[in-house]
Order: sequence, then C-alpha cells, then structure tokens
Amino acid sequence: MIVRKNAAFAPSSAFTALQVALILASLVTGLLYPLVEGRFGPVGDIVAKGSGVAALAVAGLAGNQRWIAAIMAAGAAGDVLLELPGGLVIGGGAFAIGHAIAIYHYTRHRRPALSRASRLGAAALLGYGAAMPLLLMPAGAAVAQVTLYSLLLCGMAAAALLSRFPRQWLAAGALLFVISDTLLIMRLGGHLVGGAGLHGALVWYFYYLGQFGIFVGVAGAAGRRVVAGQANNVP
Repeated sequence: MIVRKNAAFAPSSAFTALQVALILASLVTGLLYPLVEGRFGPVGDIVAKGSGVAALAVAGLAGNQRWIAAIMAAGAAGDVLLELPGGLVIGGGAFAIGHAIAIYHYTRHRRPALSRASRLGAAALLGYGAAMPLLLMPAGAAVAQVTLYSLLLCGMAAAALLSRFPRQWLAAGALLFVISDTLLIMRLGGHLVGGAGLHGALVWYFYYLGQFGIFVGVAGAAGRRVVAGQANNVP
C-alpha cells in the first residue's frame, strides 16, 4: 500500500493463517490463565502463565517481525521467571530488557511531526515513572531498583505514544502495561484493590491485554515504512 510520506503505519489484516492460529491460542491461554491458575501444579502453572505472550512472540517470528518477537519473548521470559525463587529481580530484569528493546524500536519509528499534546503526554509519562514508586512504596523502602524499572516502563509507553505505529493499539497497550505494573507496585507497597484475588486478576488482565495491544500495534502494521513515496519492509 502506498501512502503519503510521513504517514503513520497503517493497520493490516494480512496475518498469515499460522499467525492467526497463534494469536487465537494466545488469547485463549492469556484470558483463561487466572481462571485455571493452581490447577496444574507449579510447573503447569508456569507453562500456562508464559504461553500466552510466548505465542505472540512465535507469531511475530512467523511474520518476520523480529523486533516485536524479541519484545514479546522478553515478556514471556519475565512471566516465567517471576514464578521462580528470587523471581521479582530476575523476572523484572527480563521485562526491563523488553522495555529497552521496545524503546529502541519505537524511537527508530518516531513520528516526524509531533503535536504538543503528544509531547506533553510523553513528558507526563516519564514524570509518572519517576514519582510512582515513591508514592506507592512504604516510607524508608529501597526504591532505587523499582524506580529504574518504572522509568524504563514509562519510557517505553512514552516512546510508543510518539511512534508512527497505530496508537489505538500500541499506545493503548503500553498504557495498560503501565496500569498493570502500577497495581503490581501497589501490591509490593501493601496496597490492594478489593482483596488479593481481585488485585491479582487486575494485574494479569491489564498486563496481558497490554501486551496484546502492543503486539497488534506493531505486528499488525502494514509492514511497510514510507520513505519518499516508496514502501520498505518494517523488520
């Protein structure tokens, strides 16, 4: 599809049959996970938790979308590692790597003409990333690592907001991810929304739907970048 120079990436329904199957499998496992958690033993729970986003990573590879595949793979690794001893640190590290990859990729495809609202939104996200752990963690708690992670998380969301990928998917998904991790950090600080069960479900669904939106926003783009009226493949 040829569009004018500097146009945003257009959404595409041109997923292959294999990608569609993987996306549907991801939706089933991702949406059902909180409902079946605890029924398959520790190993089964880890597999069930990681499979939703892992399927999106494989779908990205199937469409030759290497960057989104790497972002989703880091997320799936984080899902699994969080369940292991010491998982908060190593799992958080995997997610941080994914955010760093995403920031790089989205920045490569930044919109050339940014509105004032977009710039203010990105700045607000970065400010929120710096302030959120200090507001939610107990007084005197060590917040340096959490703040670093929060800045990467919100930096990812800011880069998504400023990118040329469809914002109704990518930016919305990134914001859902921010909400999920805000709830997670709330739990670390001893604050729960409606009890542990509901809070955990909210963390998961905001997270999974965020990852799904991010995937669709990037992998579902037309796969072409317009430069001087010519379309090039988006890796």
